[in-house]
Amino acid sequence: MRHNLFVVISAFLTFFACKTTIRSQTGQITQGISGIITELRGNQMPMKGAPENKPHPVSVTLLVYEPTHLSQVQRVETSALYTAINTRKVASVLSDSTGTFRVALPPGTYSLFVQQGKFFFANSFDSQNNIQLVTVEANKVTSFNITINSSATY
Repeated sequence: MRHNLFVVISAFLTFFACKTTIRSQTGQITQGISGIITELRGNQMPMKGAPENKPHPVSVTLLVYEPTHLSQVQRVETSALYTAINTRKVASVLSDSTGTFRVALPPGTYSLFVQQGKFFFANSFDSQNNIQLVTVEANKVTSFNITINSSATY
């Protein structure tokens, strides 16, 4: 009986020790990135008499990578979804139920992706095809909001 209890406790501790995603950092941060993640779904074409679809906050995992170029990912056709990112992951954080996230980071430039099941989502690029870049300056918090629109039609 004690052996079974030991196995269960060991498995439980191993599972939580290996979990790399941290919850959104509580309180204030003095340097890094903060924002809100929302999701927009369904038909976005304006229709007479139909209510406007609005984005809703979501609790998802935000992944912070070294600056990532389009040539360093495996993309699902021409969509904003990716199956592999071939740069180093720097941090990950879970947004709360209001979509709010905060992540403390050293100064530098980063690419942000949102985990969507087995895919990664990012839908903005610079003129050199770098994906969703955000720059963190010393002693500053950069505000960056993300709207996941991979399930929206226009």
